[in-house]
Amino acid sequence: MAKARAIIKRRRAVQNIKKITQTMQLIATARFQKCLQRALASQPYTRKITEMIQTLGGQQAADHPLLKPNENHAQSILLVITSNRGLCGSYNAGVLRRMMETRRELEAAGLTPANEIVGKKGLNYLRFLRVPVSAGITDVEDRIAFARVAEMAERYMRLYEQNEVGRVDVVFMQFQSVGVQRPTVVPLLPIQPPAASQSPKTRVEFEFSPPPAELLRRLIPEAVKIRLFQCFNDAIVSEQVARMVAMKAATDAAGDMIGFLGRQANRARQSQITTELADIVGGANAVQ
Repeated sequence: MAKARAIIKRRRAVQNIKKITQTMQLIATARFQKCLQRALASQPYTRKITEMIQTLGGQQAADHPLLKPNENHAQSILLVITSNRGLCGSYNAGVLRRMMETRRELEAAGLTPANEIVGKKGLNYLRFLRVPVSAGITDVEDRIAFARVAEMAERYMRLYEQNEVGRVDVVFMQFQSVGVQRPTVVPLLPIQPPAASQSPKTRVEFEFSPPPAELLRRLIPEAVKIRLFQCFNDAIVSEQVARMVAMKAATDAAGDMIGFLGRQANRARQSQITTELADIVGGANAVQ
């Protein structure tokens, strides 16, 4: 058994680590609350404008380039949202695993995805695997401005309208609740048609004012931007949840180790005292 002094030194080191992880847990919790408010605030608007675009896109009078698939183009864009920092459990591993699955599916369908990676962790992972990366974005932290997302969305829409890409997909960690986050793939472009839930008898025909072309010209770019913005918000809040859970687990593990090392130190001290008493008694008997 190790000496009591070495065990006590190790226990102090674990206590210092516990203080660090506990502080990081508190910071992640505070950041999570702010990110959660932003993500939840934009969800109703994102959901409604998506439903509106899908409904208008299903009308016979509707016509817009972003509603039509570019089937003859073999190039696509795969945007992957990861984190810049670690210590967030399996957050990045789940997103990157889903990204590799989606990449294989696109290649099996005859498409060549151009990988655009958000976050240093995703960039380092793909560089390690020697997977080509067409663009790396590392300026996204705990909050991203809508103007930055709008700039990215406008570039994707411009490439799609010019028939330079066949589709644009986003891989990110979707936030559903504090206990549930799932790596998800969202097809950003082309805009998906509405689900075929209505029969021809119950389908509603709309009377447009202004005309459908002008209405869609205004709504579709806004819908693409807000959907991409929601993806970033979900990814950011999911990262903070993962970091909060990981630091909580690390703090609990450090507490368990501190208790174990304390018991080991007590046993080592008792063994050392017993040995010293035996030496003293043996020396006294030898003198007599």
